[in-house]
Amino acid sequence: MSAQLIRGLLLALLSALVALPVGYFFAEWAGWSLFCAGLCWQMLFHFRNFARLERWSKAPVVDGSLEGEGSWDGIFGRLYRHEKDLREQIARRDEEIGMLIAAGQALTDGVVLLDQNNHIVYSNTTAETQLGLAIRTDRGQPIVNLLRRPEFVAYLQEADFSRPLTLRSDRSGDRVLSIYLIRYAGNRRLMQIKDVTQTDLLDRMRRDFVANVSHELRTPLTVLAGFLETLQEIEVDHDERQRYLAMMSEQSKRMENIVQDLLTLSSIESAPPPENDIVDMANLIDKLRRDAEGLSAGRHTIVVESDGRGDLRGSEQELVSAFGNLVANAVRYTPSGGTVRLSWYTNAQGGEFAVQDTGIGIDPKHIPRLTERFYRVDRGRSRDAGGTGLGLAIVKHSLNRHQALLDIKSKPGLGSRFAARFPANRIAGV
Repeated sequence: MSAQLIRGLLLALLSALVALPVGYFFAEWAGWSLFCAGLCWQMLFHFRNFARLERWSKAPVVDGSLEGEGSWDGIFGRLYRHEKDLREQIARRDEEIGMLIAAGQALTDGVVLLDQNNHIVYSNTTAETQLGLAIRTDRGQPIVNLLRRPEFVAYLQEADFSRPLTLRSDRSGDRVLSIYLIRYAGNRRLMQIKDVTQTDLLDRMRRDFVANVSHELRTPLTVLAGFLETLQEIEVDHDERQRYLAMMSEQSKRMENIVQDLLTLSSIESAPPPENDIVDMANLIDKLRRDAEGLSAGRHTIVVESDGRGDLRGSEQELVSAFGNLVANAVRYTPSGGTVRLSWYTNAQGGEFAVQDTGIGIDPKHIPRLTERFYRVDRGRSRDAGGTGLGLAIVKHSLNRHQALLDIKSKPGLGSRFAARFPANRIAGV
């Protein structure tokens, strides 16, 4: 039996004990009136506290001043503590949910939660960017209404999620997405969207590289095999034999250059960071000028411009290889009578080595791919010029290792300018 009930019975008994003598000695109606008055007082007391509880229950708040009277004070105290504990639990839960949502927003992968009917429940900002969603307006929408690609709809209907779906974005033609669907909480689904554009690009570059290496080596090998077969099976005079041998030597030299450039590129990629040796730019530019004059054989005008200040910090071997490739390309692709200009200037922001020519120029659409391995604007012209297709790839990697940028400007028929820009920390003596 609760303390409140016992208290109520005792008060009723007390009222009866007081009313009984009054009714016995004075008047019966006076005793009953007194007894009823005691009961009414108790009812009013409890009704007042009950009304206070009823008002609070409609809008419960954590209020330290929430108090009752008499036995009601304990009830109000327990309600206060319960409400306080409940609100603390809700606050902790909301904080944990907020942290989970923040973690989902911080993910570099897109995340979309779907219900049993494949309607959108939640998506993070990465997924919104990848799929063009807006969670404020798209929540509750069927995912197939927003991502209508036939391959995705078929993937969702087949419900075979053992392998991801690779999807090329229709909003950005060069973006490639890999979509994983994972079941959770019954028949609900979680979409994980990975941007695999870079991986896809590297994979295509690897395939192109293998194909290009095979093609570049197959051509001279085919020539060598043909001449060898001819010399083995057909009697030819001395002059013809010498001509065949000269062509065979030329093709073998070409294969040797390709292999040597591949080895150079591989060694650059796997080498430790370049040393910070001081590279004498005056001597280096003079060497590049002499190399250009030797390769030109008097067919071009070679001009050198320099403020005579500042040397480079880095690997002289790598810088010679990078600058030498730029100079050789300028000479190869500049018609006789043209000009090749070598320049070196420094300032507070860094230094710039540039090679400018008056050659055939390059269509701007090819410029972003010029540093890819074996990429050629004109395969026939490049092969005739003796290039391996790896020179600018070597230049790019060598400059990257020296924190330098390669800037290319060119217009067909107006020549090209290749500039290597170095940061201030790579310049010495300024």
